[in-house]
Amino acid sequence: MAIIIRLDRVMADRKMSLNDLAKQAEMTNVNLSNLKTGKMKGVRFETMNKLCKILHCQPGDLFEFIEDDSEEVINKTR
Repeated sequence: MAIIIRLDRVMADRKMSLNDLAKQAEMTNVNLSNLKTGKMKGVRFETMNKLCKILHCQPGDLFEFIEDDSEEVINKTR
């Protein structure tokens, strides 16, 4: 995956538990855990807005793009 989720790092910096964040964001622990571990395929802007507001951060603090060599090969063959 080329998108790295940094939610756990931001939560640790803020000393916030998964349970606390889930409660404040009105999300289930399971959904938030799936987001944190990268098991989700997408994130709604509404969800990102809530997380950024609660954690006092920017979307770029939560997500990082890393160039993936396998994606380069796919794009070159198109």
